[in-house]
Amino acid sequence: MLAKSVIEDVLTAALATGGDFSEVFLEDRYTNNLTLQGGKIENSLSGRDFGIGIRVFKGLQSVYTYTTDGSKEGLLKAARNAAHAISGETIIHPEPLKKEIITCAHPIAINPRETEKTRKVNVMKKAYEIAKNYHSSIQQVLVRYLDEEQNVLIANSEGKFIEDKRVRSRLAIQSIASDGKQMQPGFYGPGAHKGFEFFENLNLEHYANEASRIAVTMLGADPCPSGKFPVIIDNEFGGVIFHEACGHGLEATSVAKNNSVFANRIGEKVASDVVTYIDDGTIANEWGSITIDDEGEKARKNVLIENGILKGYLIDKFNSRRMGMESTGSGRRQSYRFAPTSRMTNTYIAEGKSTPEEIISNTEHGIYTKYMGGGSVNPATGDYNFAVMEAYLVKDGKIGKPLKGATLVGNGAETLQLVDMVGNNLGHGAGMCGSLSGSIPVNVGQPMIRVSEMTVGGSKEGE
Repeated sequence: MLAKSVIEDVLTAALATGGDFSEVFLEDRYTNNLTLQGGKIENSLSGRDFGIGIRVFKGLQSVYTYTTDGSKEGLLKAARNAAHAISGETIIHPEPLKKEIITCAHPIAINPRETEKTRKVNVMKKAYEIAKNYHSSIQQVLVRYLDEEQNVLIANSEGKFIEDKRVRSRLAIQSIASDGKQMQPGFYGPGAHKGFEFFENLNLEHYANEASRIAVTMLGADPCPSGKFPVIIDNEFGGVIFHEACGHGLEATSVAKNNSVFANRIGEKVASDVVTYIDDGTIANEWGSITIDDEGEKARKNVLIENGILKGYLIDKFNSRRMGMESTGSGRRQSYRFAPTSRMTNTYIAEGKSTPEEIISNTEHGIYTKYMGGGSVNPATGDYNFAVMEAYLVKDGKIGKPLKGATLVGNGAETLQLVDMVGNNLGHGAGMCGSLSGSIPVNVGQPMIRVSEMTVGGSKEGE
C-alpha cells in the first residue's frame, strides 16, 4: 500500500485550490474467472488490477479522477488535476491521518489465491455432471466460476485512514433443455463473501439439479395467461422486484435530486402494514455484505421501511451534503475507476407471520412465481417490467400447472401498498447491480409474499 506521508501530501495537493474535502481510494484486486462448457474448460482468465482514485469536494461540487501510476509524482499530478477543477477562497489543511483498525466481519478460511486451480475445476466439473445428468432433455450446461480478492485503502482529509480486504466467491450454473421444438433455460448462481470454503461446503446437488429442473419443467409449461391476478412471489431472488422498483428509489443518488417517488416522504406510509424493508451490510459472509463501505464508513443495518412507514434512505458522503443527513455506510463503487455513490448491500423484506402453505391455500386463483428473471425499472417513477423464469397457475388454493412466458408489470410504490401477506421463510439470492458507480455484488431477498393484484403479461398463446 502507500506510506502515510505520501497520502498526506496527495490529500494536501488536492485541497490546494480551495476544496473542503479530499479523499484517496487505493485498490489492489486479484480475480479468477473460469468457464466450463461441454465438460471442458473454455476460458480461464486471471488478472490483477491496481489503481488509485482521488476525489475533491467544495460545497456541492465534486471532482473525481483516477490513475494507475502509484508513484508519488504520479499521484500528486492526479491530485493537482482534480484540484484545478475546484476553486475556493479558503485553503484547508488535512487533519493528521489516524489509522483505524477493523476486524473483518466476514472471516475467510481458505484464500482462493492460494488454492490450486485443479480444485476449482473439480468443483465445476462436478456441478456440470450433476446438471447434465438430471434429465435426457438437458442439451447444454454452462458453469462459471469466480473468485476475487480486493484490497483497499481509504484515506481522507478528515483524518480517516483505513484498510480492508474483501474476498468473494461465486458459482453460476445455466442449463438448457430442449425437446427438439423449443429450448428453455434454467439458472442458479449462489455466491458469498467467503473464500474457497464456500465451494467446498456448497450443496452442488441442490443448485445444479435446480438449474436443470427449472429448464425441464418449463419445457412442458403452458403459455401464461394475461390479466390482473393475485401474484405469489417466492423467497430469495424474488426480492429482485423490490430491489429494482423500491431499493433504487431509496438511494440518495435519486432522492437527493428529487428523482424518486420516495423523496421528502420520511414518516409517511409508503407500503402495506406487513412490509418492513431493510438494507443490511453486516450479515455475516453474505454476497452483498461489507465490513466498511468504499468511503471507509462501517457497515450497518438500515431499516428503510418499517411496518409500511418510510424511515430512511441509503446515503453516501457527498449526497449527505445535499440532503443534510448523515451517511448510512452506503457509499459503494465497482472499482477505483468510479466515484462512489449510494448503493444497496443485502436488501430484503423482513419475515412476516404467514407460512408459505397459508399464503398458497388462501389464494383462490392467481399466479405463483417461483424464480424471477431479469427486468428493468425507471427509478424516477418506479415503473417496472420483469420476466419470470418459472411460474405456475394457482387454483383453489393449490399450485397447478407450470406456465411459461410470464412477465410482471407494475409500479413499485403501488405494489408495496398491495402486499397483503408476508411469509416466514426469508431467503437471500446473489446478484450484480449496475448503477452510476458501476456493477457491484448485492443480495436481494424476501420471504414468500403475496401481492393482491398485479398485471401479468403472457404469451399470445396464453391470452
